[in-house]
Amino acid sequence: MNKVTKKMGLLCTFLLCSAGIKAQEGSTGYQFLEIPTSAHAAALGGNNISIIEDDASLMFTNPALTVNTSDKTLSLNYTSYISSTNKLGASFVKHMGERGTWALGAQLLNYGDLIETDADFNTTGSFSAKDIDIQAGYAYLFTDNLSGGVQGKVLLSNYGEFKSTAIAVDLGLNYYTPERGWSISLVAQNLGGQVDALYETHEKMPFNLALGVSKDFENAPIRLSVTFDKLTDWDVKKPIHHLTFGADIFPSSTTWVAIGINPRRSKEMKIQDSSHWAGVSIGAGLSLKKIKVGLAYGKYHVSASSLIINASYAF
Repeated sequence: MNKVTKKMGLLCTFLLCSAGIKAQEGSTGYQFLEIPTSAHAAALGGNNISIIEDDASLMFTNPALTVNTSDKTLSLNYTSYISSTNKLGASFVKHMGERGTWALGAQLLNYGDLIETDADFNTTGSFSAKDIDIQAGYAYLFTDNLSGGVQGKVLLSNYGEFKSTAIAVDLGLNYYTPERGWSISLVAQNLGGQVDALYETHEKMPFNLALGVSKDFENAPIRLSVTFDKLTDWDVKKPIHHLTFGADIFPSSTTWVAIGINPRRSKEMKIQDSSHWAGVSIGAGLSLKKIKVGLAYGKYHVSASSLIINASYAF
């Protein structure tokens, strides 16, 4: 197997106005970034960006939400994907002053050992394959209701002798009015580009511009959420396929149960003749003073369902 010729490319601007480019046209690389890391977000359909929770793993969906996380919180995450492929994640949040918050995070999608063959399909050995995301972010509470966050990430893919590197940025805003129960978020994810290509052609980043709304109800232990994503991908022609719906029920002050419906994921699975439970996700969690755990079920690949487990501790 020949090594990939390395080429340097210009990095895309991380300004929010670059959302106008059609980043979703054609194939994109680093699709592992679309696999949820937070069990709570996964239970609400997989792409929720607006829930207000003490959850460090929400940094992977909206960097502005880390202002709601307890100081010095460490979160560990595990996702069973397909076959021997598993995803590991970790995040750490540290407050800086009264309004600032730093966050560090990493994700690893490990495909395990794969069989290597020649052109005649003779086995010649094995090789490892993995995708890695390392990121750091900062969020700031501009007012009592408005927070913003920015997150830089380095993406690495290693498939045997083939390697690629990319740099990307996430930008997020959140407006929250606790007295009325409204939370509104706007997020631009994966603004950037490849530095080193896996093959001869540089792949596009899985850019996503999303708007999310969540609503708590004063007289009922429920919260409803709607996420409107892929706002620059109008190849998804039906508006319903841009929407994800989620609902939380809070049996007590320390527990939550959630369900989500993602019509686009259901459609994609039907195309592959594997629609059983596709597009539906469920989950539950327990939140104590310092320890929090969450568990979610969803289907993100036609071959298997996934379990996502989160555990966090505030030091």
